[in-house]
Amino acid sequence: MLRLAAASLAGTAIEFYDFFVYGTAAALVLGPLFFPTFSPVAGTLAAFGTFGVGFVARPLGSVLFGHIGDRHGRRPVLVASLLLTGASTVAVGCVPTYDTIGVAAPVLLLVLRFLQGLGLGGEWGGAVLLTAEHAPAGRRGLWSSFPQIGPAVGFLLANGVTLLLAATLSEAQFAEWGWRVPFWAAGVLAVAGLWLRSSLAESPQFLQIDEPARVPLAEVVRDHWRLVLLTAGALAIGYAIFYAVTTWSLAYATERLGVSRTVMLVCIMAAVLVKGALTPVFALLGDRYGRRPLCLAGCAAAAVWMLPLVALLATGEPVLMFVGFLGAMLAFITMFAVIAAYLPELYEPRVRCTGAAVGYNLGGVLGGALTPIAATALTEQGGRVPWGVGTYLTGIALLSLCCFALLPETRPASVPAREPVMD
Repeated sequence: MLRLAAASLAGTAIEFYDFFVYGTAAALVLGPLFFPTFSPVAGTLAAFGTFGVGFVARPLGSVLFGHIGDRHGRRPVLVASLLLTGASTVAVGCVPTYDTIGVAAPVLLLVLRFLQGLGLGGEWGGAVLLTAEHAPAGRRGLWSSFPQIGPAVGFLLANGVTLLLAATLSEAQFAEWGWRVPFWAAGVLAVAGLWLRSSLAESPQFLQIDEPARVPLAEVVRDHWRLVLLTAGALAIGYAIFYAVTTWSLAYATERLGVSRTVMLVCIMAAVLVKGALTPVFALLGDRYGRRPLCLAGCAAAAVWMLPLVALLATGEPVLMFVGFLGAMLAFITMFAVIAAYLPELYEPRVRCTGAAVGYNLGGVLGGALTPIAATALTEQGGRVPWGVGTYLTGIALLSLCCFALLPETRPASVPAREPVMD
């Protein structure tokens, strides 16, 4: 289990590195380089628009790779999704800017971002299911949390490289070629990830399925549509929190408050580091007390904290901004530490790869794709403190709270009748 969990963590970290490095670039440089005819605010909105396309592609990726996972096994999904995401990320680093090829530059950016999202849409389902379906029932939350640490590691890698480049290069050098280096590094990471995953065994629960679903998506839509919609709504606040902190706040503080990129990246990375370190702790709590109670607690904490978050951010003071980010990340991980065990337990094995991944990635569209765009637009209509953004995030938290309240508990000790489904 330790070897399997480590391989899942490493692969997920690499794929999320690919995804996050684009978000950081969108917040810092893509607007002026690929949308130079726009105003600064409009350029940022356009860059975040291409960022959002990756989230729109993720549910499509979960359908495509979920079909493969439910028909042919979880393991092939891990290899194919990593190849697609890695190749498209390297290609982003090679796209000429608007000044060189004109409108073709943002079009290429859009297409490659779509392919990134397509690959990541399959990654989560494959990595989580392979770990969850190998894990013993009493520690499923703990072992399944390892892939959930991957996004934090990927984010720290992406922003660590960007921070190093921003600190050592001039503004002109960073804008000319420095921003491309993190994208090129994705090729090396993808090769390492493929090596790590080459020897993983197939899920024993998949091998026990007598008759795989012929069209998994059709079964999910017919038999589990309500569950998919509820999980998507429930997960929206987690995505909204994460990308409000890691993407929108970076653009807001550097453009509106005059905070340096280095200071912002350090504050955000410190909060994400704490979040990653505490993920197994909250997962163990989920194994002991149940998945649903932690999800409800995380949503309630998010609803309370979103207005203080924007107030602390608006100060521009590094320590206060870090406190705001940390509170948001703690609310986030209270929910998402147990999601990797919770979602698979909600679906039967024959459609689990499709159902869990589609619900997870639809939540990304609701919370992740729209938040940087909506928050940037709301910021333009307010004063120094972006209360509109805080209100928007609070509303999403309340929506997610209602959705979690309608979902059942799935921890095996609480619902023995569900044991045959996972075990």
